[in-house]
Amino acid sequence: MSESYDAELEEIKKRKLLELQRKMEEEKQRRIQIEAILRRILTPEARSRLANLRLVKPELANIVEQQLITLAQSGRVPVPITDDFLKKLLAQIYEQTHHETHIRILRK
Repeated sequence: MSESYDAELEEIKKRKLLELQRKMEEEKQRRIQIEAILRRILTPEARSRLANLRLVKPELANIVEQQLITLAQSGRVPVPITDDFLKKLLAQIYEQTHHETHIRILRK
């Protein structure tokens, strides 16, 4: 019984490992496609700024990349997208998502 259990456990481990490797390969391919699109639609300075953003805030960089790709594919922005345009877009995103918290202390 122990041998069949071990064999079954090993088979499950192999399947999970293969599935994980497949998902990692798919993610790698998706990332390569995104990078290729960004190389076509961004100036080198804008790509550099986006790479720096990815180091600090990877989730925000993903959102911005998707927005840029969508805007470029729909023809709503001039291609190549410049660093100045990217700065303005990031400022707009910051304004929409940044909320300052004000604390007032009332004393009696």
